[in-house]
Amino acid sequence: MEKIKISNLLDLTQTEFADIFDGFEYPHEILPLIKDYILKKGPTLGSNYKMIKENVWVGAGTEIAETAFIKGPAIIGRNVEIRHCAFIRGNAVIGDNSVIGNSTEIKNSLLFNKVQTPHFNYVGDSVLGFHAHIGAGVILSNVRSIPGNVKIHCDGETIETGLRKFSAILGDNAEIGCNSVLNPGTIIGRNAIVYPLSNVRGFIPENSIYKGR
Repeated sequence: MEKIKISNLLDLTQTEFADIFDGFEYPHEILPLIKDYILKKGPTLGSNYKMIKENVWVGAGTEIAETAFIKGPAIIGRNVEIRHCAFIRGNAVIGDNSVIGNSTEIKNSLLFNKVQTPHFNYVGDSVLGFHAHIGAGVILSNVRSIPGNVKIHCDGETIETGLRKFSAILGDNAEIGCNSVLNPGTIIGRNAIVYPLSNVRGFIPENSIYKGR
């Protein structure tokens, strides 16, 4: 399972909040901690951040559309663009220079710097690495259709996550094509490309192209 460890998916220098990963091997392990992490970290942020409402901290240079809605707790980095009707549903950490697009919903997720979720996206219970991009209409599905916790399948091995809600981990520079669906427990390696209209589950190796069926 080396391929899906934090060190092989994510550049921790590309987030101000790397300390949330301390002591863990796999990115999904931090998902249950995001809320408490924000509540502890938020008050310690420096003068480059402002608390705009209860438990919502926003970095300098960030632009928020009047029609966007942000529910705390949340930390939004510097120079972020939050567009028309974006919905940040709480327990969200968003890195510097990221884009949260029109009608995009973010919930219980951590986004590294320069992540783009620009159009009609759902991102729930996920970690998106540096400069990851998801095209219009991409859904990161976080709950199995049948009862049970989410499992990760990689190279014939299985990790029991113990999580009822867990969608995807996107490695640095991952590219997800328009209208694709990433099923619960999906791991996308660094620099991997998923073609549009793909239905993805399991592990997609780094530097590869996934074309679905």
